[in-house]
Amino acid sequence: MPRRSLKRTRRSTTLAALACAALIGAAGVAPAASAAPRVVVKDGVTQPAFSYKDAIREHVYVESPVDSDHDGRRDRVNVDIIRPKETERGLRVPVIMDESPYYDNLGRGNESERKTYDAAGNPVKFPLYFDNYFVPRGYAFLAVDMVGTTRSDGCPVSGGPSDVLGGKAVVDWLNGRAKAYRPDGSPAKASWTTGRTGMIGKSYDGTLANGVAATGVKGLETIVPISAISGWYDYSRMNGVKYWTDEQPGLADTVDTDPPAKCAAVNAGLDRGEDDATGNDNAYWKTTNYRDGTIGNVGNVRASVFAYHGVNDLNVKTSNFGKWWDGLAERGVTRKVWLSQRGHVDPFDARRDAWIATLHKWFDHELMKVDNDVLKEPRADIEVGPDQWITQRDWPAPGARALTLKPGADGSLGPKGAAKGAAASYTDAPGAENYGYTEAEMVTDPTTAKPYRLAYVSGPLPRTARLSGTPDAHLKIKLDRPTADLTALLVDYGTDTRVNYLGAGSGIETLTTESCHGESTPADDACYKQARVTTITSDVNVIARGWLDAQNRTSLSRPSPLTPGKYYGVGWQTLPQDYVLKKGHRLALVLAGADADYNTETPTGARVTVDLAGSSVRVPVVDAGEAAALVAPRAESTWRGPTQVTLPRQEKKFN
Repeated sequence: MPRRSLKRTRRSTTLAALACAALIGAAGVAPAASAAPRVVVKDGVTQPAFSYKDAIREHVYVESPVDSDHDGRRDRVNVDIIRPKETERGLRVPVIMDESPYYDNLGRGNESERKTYDAAGNPVKFPLYFDNYFVPRGYAFLAVDMVGTTRSDGCPVSGGPSDVLGGKAVVDWLNGRAKAYRPDGSPAKASWTTGRTGMIGKSYDGTLANGVAATGVKGLETIVPISAISGWYDYSRMNGVKYWTDEQPGLADTVDTDPPAKCAAVNAGLDRGEDDATGNDNAYWKTTNYRDGTIGNVGNVRASVFAYHGVNDLNVKTSNFGKWWDGLAERGVTRKVWLSQRGHVDPFDARRDAWIATLHKWFDHELMKVDNDVLKEPRADIEVGPDQWITQRDWPAPGARALTLKPGADGSLGPKGAAKGAAASYTDAPGAENYGYTEAEMVTDPTTAKPYRLAYVSGPLPRTARLSGTPDAHLKIKLDRPTADLTALLVDYGTDTRVNYLGAGSGIETLTTESCHGESTPADDACYKQARVTTITSDVNVIARGWLDAQNRTSLSRPSPLTPGKYYGVGWQTLPQDYVLKKGHRLALVLAGADADYNTETPTGARVTVDLAGSSVRVPVVDAGEAAALVAPRAESTWRGPTQVTLPRQEKKFN
């Protein structure tokens, strides 16, 4: 079982000694005037003992092992560095690193900040708060330009090998295993660091942290992936159903500000590799898979992991978090998680003060080896309602049990289901946008028959419970054509005030007021606009979503068309979720064809017949009572449900 070595390196022993000395200093023993500079620790966390204004700001070029633009030279990775000036007098510090493709295009954070430089080319402004907050506490911060972006050589490849190996090379350089050069061409040594590195970042940045960790590189002690991808097939599609077209070359083009001709051939390769014509998995996608791929594997992870994800993130969907988390758990990797009800939103803009305090303790424990209580806290923080957070010892919630629900011939959903031979049909047909029907159309008026969907609704829930984990659908179907896209939605019918994750901001509103975290200079302040949760009161909410191209029912790489008129068993997971099912609400299963909101598939026009007795959905439920008694079939005939539903399409934000 791959674990972090229990043997201490010479560098980590030195750092531990420094931390102990700092504790003595904090207790009131003043160091001698000639003593080496020291990190100060008090109450289990490092203290701001170093000047941010006087910190050293520089940049180097790390030589990577790849030549992504095929110009005959290894790509050099631009690394912008800020570190305490005391590192020139013997202080060695750990590193917090954000490798990003966004520094000169979309920018970083809610305010889309970019780096700025002085006349000599050295950085004077670093995006985000990591430098302002952590450099005074004895860390170096590195803002690394991903290969093919900003001031680094090469071509971006949308999560592929060179994206990841460029970041790995920086960790290798910090630990004496790779070369780097100053702007004048002279060799650059990282003699100022302990080599202990933590990677952090949101979206693509956090994805790179996952990818570098999956290489097993030594010296990467921890990662903090925020709304991050763990396998790019799962970002681009699910079970053969495409979320969008030309995602791989399109994203590479977005982050590359060089003239298009430079990387045109590379982009053409991405276009061929992603195989939009079929939506299948293939060898190309294996190069972008960090769980079980050609350059990375979750089994290689040495680093601890503090993950954050929005359970309603419909950009980097929760399947990327859930599969990564499961793989880490199977291997006993030290880990922690926060899950919010927002969309693609940074925890800095969701729960700012608590986030910074927890992140501070995490980095101190993992990189400084400070003995604090961060690993004694519950492993999981879960937002169960607007700004309502709970803690639990793991995720999914320990004790969650699978509740099996079956569709009834009368449109009900419950533990019993339909009699043998009962069946119902719908058509995988194009709606107004030619891609299928929207989710609003799918969930509106659930007790009225619609030709493009089937809906099965429970009776009122007798008590409140909680879904925690990954629901899955199991259907017995037959088609009149070789394939069709299948959509399964788990829906909550009941009036409630929820996080407005589909609205502008994906659950947050940016305010005009600011809060400051760390130290500032005139060129780089530590102050950022505050944000607050946005809510919506509505009668219906789609809890979980899942999609399948029926011909990919047994393999994602080798499609098997169905014989028209023959029944087949198909099963697939929805996106992972954590959600409170409230007393008096109704739970529903909606089955349909292509989802116009989140798929870019052309409906096949197939008629889909569902054998109701052979179909079910399993829902992981935390419930104080008997799970099977939680959902009763809908017995009354007067309930109709909302007849007009508006569900905005969640905005797609890369950064």
